[in-house]
Amino acid sequence: MALNMKLKLLFDENISYKLCQRLADIFPDSKHIKAFQLEKRDDIQIWAFAKREDFIVVTQDSDFNDISTLRGFPPYVIWLRTGNAKVMEIEKVLRQHYQNIVEIVATGKQGVIEINSSH
Repeated sequence: MALNMKLKLLFDENISYKLCQRLADIFPDSKHIKAFQLEKRDDIQIWAFAKREDFIVVTQDSDFNDISTLRGFPPYVIWLRTGNAKVMEIEKVLRQHYQNIVEIVATGKQGVIEINSSH
C-alpha cells in the first residue's frame, strides 16, 4: 500500500461520533458505528463489517485486540488506551499518531495499533 492512501476509521460506540467530522481532513470517509446501525451488534459482527468495508476500527475495547489475535487482519484496529479522554484529546492523539498509523497499515506488519495516553 502506498503511504498516501486514504484511511477511513470506524469509531466504536464508546468513542464520540464527533471525531468523524473533526478528523475528516486526514481520515476522510470515517464513520461511527451508529451510521450503520451497528451499536447493538457484538464485536465480532463489527469486526466483520469493518473487514468487508475496508475500515480501521478505533476502539477503547480490548476485545478487538483479542479478535485480531485470533482472526488476523485486516481490519486494522486502533486500540486507544487513553482512559476517559475528551473528544479534543482523542483527536489530538490520533493526529499525533497519523504518520505511524499510515506506516503500519502500509507495511502490514501488525494488525493492532496500540496508542497509550502517555505517548
